[in-house]
Amino acid sequence: MRDNPLIGLALVFIPFSLTSIGGGAAIIAGLQNETVTVHGWLTQAEFLHLFGVSRAAPGPGTMLATVIGWKVSGWLGALIASLALFLPSSLLCYAVFRLTNTHRDKEWHRAMREGLAPIGTGLIIAGVISLFRVAEGGALALVIAALSCGLLYWKPKMPVVAVLALGGTAAALAHYWPQLTGF
Repeated sequence: MRDNPLIGLALVFIPFSLTSIGGGAAIIAGLQNETVTVHGWLTQAEFLHLFGVSRAAPGPGTMLATVIGWKVSGWLGALIASLALFLPSSLLCYAVFRLTNTHRDKEWHRAMREGLAPIGTGLIIAGVISLFRVAEGGALALVIAALSCGLLYWKPKMPVVAVLALGGTAAALAHYWPQLTGF
């Protein structure tokens, strides 16, 4: 049953759907591990490429699931991976909201919300570290990431596409600088 890639996609993405506390960025490290290391569906380079495509495309940041599903099993794989990632968490959020919203002024509810925030932050940081390890971009990647963070902190309404374009341009210039200048 696990040899069927569509079932495999569902078995990988449904648990991530239910544990994506902090949003899609919180599951990047786990997705990289499952799709590259555990199942061997993608190489490290393919994972990075699909991550870049999903970030450059409009829509939710977790469009990575859709492109991974497409890469593994075509359009049906894209559909299964998308539904497996988005549907369970959407239903869970709705159910939790319905059950707990009447208690939102109670101390336990506030403690639960405040407790989940650092967990989500930690998962997002783990995803960033995972991407840095896979990318092997070195000091240049760290500088571009730091400048991107600084730019978005300074100008929070700056379009993300512009930041992506600036970062891509900086990386391309750094890569081709010796050829362009002869140094």
